[in-house]
Amino acid sequence: MIIDDNHYDVILIGSGAGGGTLLGALSAAGHSVLLLERGGVMPLEDQNLSEADLFRKDRYHPEEKWFGTDGDPFSPQMVHAIGGNTKIWGGVLERMREQEFSGVKLQEGPSPDWELRYADLEPWYERGEEIYRVHGVAGADPTAPARTGPYPAAPRPLEPFLVELRSALERQGLHPYDLPLSWSDSAVDPTGDAELFGVDPVRTCSNVTVKEHARVVQLHVNPSGQEVRGVEVDIAGQHWLFRGHQVVMAAGAIGTPEILLRSATDHHVRGLANGSDQVGRNLMKPQLTTILQLATAPNSGRYARGHGITDFYWGDKNVDFPLGSIHSGGGVLQDALFAESPPVLSLVTKLLPDFGIDQLASRSITWWAMSAVRPDPHNRVLLRGSQLQINYTPNNREAHDRLVYRWIDCLKAVESDPLTLVTKAAPVHPRGEAPLPVIGGACGTCRMGSDPATSVVNLEGRSHEVHNLWIVDASVLPSCPSVGIGLTVIANALRIAEAMKASL
Repeated sequence: MIIDDNHYDVILIGSGAGGGTLLGALSAAGHSVLLLERGGVMPLEDQNLSEADLFRKDRYHPEEKWFGTDGDPFSPQMVHAIGGNTKIWGGVLERMREQEFSGVKLQEGPSPDWELRYADLEPWYERGEEIYRVHGVAGADPTAPARTGPYPAAPRPLEPFLVELRSALERQGLHPYDLPLSWSDSAVDPTGDAELFGVDPVRTCSNVTVKEHARVVQLHVNPSGQEVRGVEVDIAGQHWLFRGHQVVMAAGAIGTPEILLRSATDHHVRGLANGSDQVGRNLMKPQLTTILQLATAPNSGRYARGHGITDFYWGDKNVDFPLGSIHSGGGVLQDALFAESPPVLSLVTKLLPDFGIDQLASRSITWWAMSAVRPDPHNRVLLRGSQLQINYTPNNREAHDRLVYRWIDCLKAVESDPLTLVTKAAPVHPRGEAPLPVIGGACGTCRMGSDPATSVVNLEGRSHEVHNLWIVDASVLPSCPSVGIGLTVIANALRIAEAMKASL
């Protein structure tokens, strides 16, 4: 083993929405930070891919297998790279609703109280939107929480057929709005992510050290078990030991509990910082179903996501529990989630030649239905020797099914409108749920809270048991809302950065 000569203020493990954002905040304050990233810089040809090849290869699947609930191995869809899963997140950055912080009554029971309120995150939401250059319209979403200011930039122009489709939706009494999207100035990689807005601006700073292709093997603690004294890392087959004053986990809702479970000691027999037995438990991934609509005229199949619809966020005329949100998907040829999700089309796309996939894409309009889920301690990340076991059973299913069928009814109404010329009626609307391998939006496996018996870290992200260990990724979220968690992870990382500065 090689022991690094340096001693850093902070060792940061992971560079996604939480880690990449925290790196920028701490380095700007002058602290020395070592960033350990399991992958490297993603090649440009893989970033925002917009070709039929997206359906041909497991482009966003690392070379590893996990075991699912049924015991069978599977290849997860996730990214080991600078920027983490933000490299394929689509750039939609929305705020959680105020009520969701105190818990809401879902179809299968209440979601938990975060012990934080929207006001605690609101200034960090605003700061996160500035850093990630979010384009949107304040007040356009009827269910969005209050804001103190406008979005940093106005929405970018939509594809002409999406503008017409918006009018068609409005004629049905719906309230579509421009999805708030993170955009860069890069022509080759326009979608904003944690590499562009977190890592790249500070990477060349003298107080920042970045180690790529650095897989963290284990955290080593002092004799009392109360402090991390070393981080063991595999770099090109050689084991290194790095030392720092504070250690921050930002490896994601799967990677963070995996490292903590592999760092078990005599003081932490169930895994590091796991006296509560909550590390790895309460795994949540939003329920996602893609729905296809037939376009009248061909489109490029290569465009960003456009509309959001939250008319059914809190229910509909038949039920008083939340159903979820609807997003118009991006072009079929650049939506990594779509390529993974619809079993109705999976066989077809495997058999079609490239020009056939291009034709299919050009006549398709995609929609995503998203519903919240509740934490369940039986949904968890476990170790199975050198591999991972993911036990997961979805919940809140009735609410999600209602949302899907409610939206299909809306699409049929749009298609029956004689004024609607951009879509045509079809006998069916192919749809498919995102399967277990689509794990990039997962959260909840190292939940935060004030009670050490039921949580892993406190409300500032610091471990209850290991004094210099922090977690800033999606694993700390107590619940999973019906909007994407990206902006909430970013805002929470900025909030935790303030607490960390006081300890450095």
